[in-house]
Amino acid sequence: MKTIVTAMDFGTSKLVALVAQADNHERCDIVGAGTALYDGFMNGQWNAPSELNNAIHHAIEEAEAQARVRIRDINIGVPGDFCTVRAVEAKVDLQGADPHVTLRDIDELFNRATEALGEVRGQIIHRSPAWFMVDDGEKTLEPMNIRGFELRAMVSFVIADQFFIDDVRARFKKLDINVVGCFSSPTGQAMLFVPDAERDRTAVLIDIGYLTTEVMTVEGDALTFLKTIPLGGGHVTADLAYGLDISMDAAETIKRSYIYGLSAGQTTFETTDPNGVAKTFEREQVELIQEARMDEICEAIQDAIKESGVKLSNWSTIYLTGGGLAISRGGRDFLSGKLERRVRGLPRKAVKLSSPAYSSALGLLDLVIDTVSSNRSAAGGLAGFFRNLFGG
Repeated sequence: MKTIVTAMDFGTSKLVALVAQADNHERCDIVGAGTALYDGFMNGQWNAPSELNNAIHHAIEEAEAQARVRIRDINIGVPGDFCTVRAVEAKVDLQGADPHVTLRDIDELFNRATEALGEVRGQIIHRSPAWFMVDDGEKTLEPMNIRGFELRAMVSFVIADQFFIDDVRARFKKLDINVVGCFSSPTGQAMLFVPDAERDRTAVLIDIGYLTTEVMTVEGDALTFLKTIPLGGGHVTADLAYGLDISMDAAETIKRSYIYGLSAGQTTFETTDPNGVAKTFEREQVELIQEARMDEICEAIQDAIKESGVKLSNWSTIYLTGGGLAISRGGRDFLSGKLERRVRGLPRKAVKLSSPAYSSALGLLDLVIDTVSSNRSAAGGLAGFFRNLFGG
């Protein structure tokens, strides 16, 4: 039996509406995709709120036309700028003549973590384990039936800004579309693209978008840290437009064609101004502007990783995605040099929308399908139990 799943991801420069067909064999086909450029958001506010409804409508219409369905229900992705992540440790004593971990112990542990979290401003949309530990044993995500006297865990909570949820619900209501679920786009992205083995060793995921950069640390099944930096590829574009006295469109073209690295082989960049006059710029002119701003973004990323408090081992992996740097030739190597660690690109997970600019939307869709599937499964097992603890 196939299930139709719909989702919309709110990026900093574009909206992505997706319609997918999922079956019981965990196969997923994207049958409709609609995109719309818009002015995005900064610091928890829409940059052009009056234009947002038209952008949503355009993306929905395009996805409906491709999928040949009428979207009446939708799941929305909450971007990092409207989310906070808090990780809490909790513990419970194991009871009985033969003490071992049961579902009741895990449930109680999650309840205690929620109590320790205290009052929050916003809505908890996910809670998930980074790890479990019985007594002084090894960290695990499969604690069931392990014998011992004490169960501990680090539980991560993703809290969505209530303004975002209420505002988006109201906008979809005007289109006669019901918002049936709210999910963390950064969480979906991390769970889909960062392999389990890498998460076990703690990984870092960096998403450099158009207006913001998200820095996430990932452990187990959870984000343990999330910081949104108000800088992105659009700031590089704006600097080029101002410094070279050219249009934003011309600056965007130069930025995207720029190759990072001394062996790039580029000597000049050519563009045409609005009056049709050709302009030529030496690579040194472009490099001075483009890499100065990117240096600033890399420094902010370094500071965010330090702020996370996570100690990365030699085996910890850093991943880069987003349309701000990952799609530029030499971009990953440039960031690697600044961070003094190897930076990898995300593995390819889909034939359609495989560009790093769409990784957030694909991660959101995967998280929605995973949650819907587990909720409809009568035998979800421990994994299903954990998923049902998350918000949705």
